[in-house]
Amino acid sequence: MLTKLKYGNTNTFLIQGKSGNILIDTDYAGTLSMFYRRIKEHGITVKDIDYILATHYHPDHIGLVGELMEQGVGLIIMESQAGAVHYSDEIFAREPGLRYKPIDDSAAVLLSFEESRAFLGKLGIDGEIIRTPSHSVDSVSVVLDEGICIVGDLEPLAYLTAYDDNKELAEDWDKVMSYKPKVVYYAHANEKRF
Repeated sequence: MLTKLKYGNTNTFLIQGKSGNILIDTDYAGTLSMFYRRIKEHGITVKDIDYILATHYHPDHIGLVGELMEQGVGLIIMESQAGAVHYSDEIFAREPGLRYKPIDDSAAVLLSFEESRAFLGKLGIDGEIIRTPSHSVDSVSVVLDEGICIVGDLEPLAYLTAYDDNKELAEDWDKVMSYKPKVVYYAHANEKRF
């Protein structure tokens, strides 16, 4: 089951598996109270969230990760993301009023893309995590066998023709579309249904 949680500028999603749940992205630092209100409206508590996966480590996608980890939520870092985890630290350091909590990546689960299906399977989630680096080198997407795809900040498919020669973006969309999605969820746009 997928629950869309919009409480700031970034769409976040909770994937509920048969034996575990994963939160995809968070919003900017300083939005924790709004996050609490939104999950409460959906009957969700922080204890219901087993893991967080960031589609990439830009500040509007990871602002609450450190705070949620302090409350017992695990973090999944994909192999291509290991060097990007602290990308936003300097940005948040300029805004001390947000009280950003840096991410403790030493406490995270580091996964290869080949391991992602088995890892999700242990949570009762059928799908995998794939590399889609056209937005940023650490960008990933989540594709579920039921036809749901969460792509973070991947440029919307409708925009592809607006680029003269963006081979990397075209390759990412070829990869996503090879899974035959029924619906694609974006971080900053409305979902696309097929």
